[in-house]
Amino acid sequence: MANPTLMRCLLAVSLLSSVAHAELSKTFYNTSCHSLDDIVWAEMKLAVNKERRTGASLLRLFFHDCFVQGCDGSILLDNGGEKSAGPNADSVRGFDVIDTIKASVEKKCPGVVSCADILALAARDGTYLLGGPSGRAARAARLDDGERGPRQRQPPGGRLQPQVAHRQLRQARALAGRHDGAVRRSHTIGLARCTTFRDRIYNDSNIDASFANQQQQMCPQSGDDSSLVPMDVKTPMKFDSVYFQNLVDRRGLLHSDQELFSGGSQDALVRQYSSNPALFRDDFARAMIKLGNIKPLTGTAGQIRANCRLVNTKHM
Repeated sequence: MANPTLMRCLLAVSLLSSVAHAELSKTFYNTSCHSLDDIVWAEMKLAVNKERRTGASLLRLFFHDCFVQGCDGSILLDNGGEKSAGPNADSVRGFDVIDTIKASVEKKCPGVVSCADILALAARDGTYLLGGPSGRAARAARLDDGERGPRQRQPPGGRLQPQVAHRQLRQARALAGRHDGAVRRSHTIGLARCTTFRDRIYNDSNIDASFANQQQQMCPQSGDDSSLVPMDVKTPMKFDSVYFQNLVDRRGLLHSDQELFSGGSQDALVRQYSSNPALFRDDFARAMIKLGNIKPLTGTAGQIRANCRLVNTKHM
């Protein structure tokens, strides 16, 4: 994920106080758009084959949509404020892929499938194409945010620090216990900008010296903020459990990642995941279902946008 420090860039997680128990369904589009899964799958295969990084980018885009005010496709709006908020500006990506999928879906099922659901399914398939769990039982029935006008959705004071974001994420009660841990470990894939890990490689003590030196060659103490480095240096574009062994070896790229293995309560789970990839995959799949159920709009609460970047002039 480009600049994908999930815990650092979460937007307004503190606003989420509960998970809405909306009527999301595994079979919601079986009648109205039975070819939806095939359409999303075909487009995502093309996108990931063209640029493997896209799978991680769509997963991150989904995270950042859900963690603001729920999984409502609001991050896709050009004038919604969320896309241009500090933690997202020039960072989140993959909007063109969602546009392409939406256009293909509209040809087959006009006015039926929300952008919020398309984003959820694209993140699911992008993860699978990089080696993650299939998630073919992903639930759907979300509506799109239809509020007009810009809204600068971000936490007071700008970026959240990793430890604060983690605490607020747990307070949201959306991903309790090990599922919280599993979803935060999506850093098994993707890239991070130099500005997100510079402080760690020059100042942290809980870091392997040779690893720190290696990263310093890629990220000087000043300048070159946008230089991209794999979060998992061994298998950067493969969804696997190598990331956890990196943490055990004190080779986590982000400060917030290494905190997961630093003598605390998470250490045992990190060790479990490092030696049991199947356990990690199973927990991650369950976590994604919980993530996708954060305050979705259903019923008459939203709309189905004709264009994912724009609010409809009237509800469809």
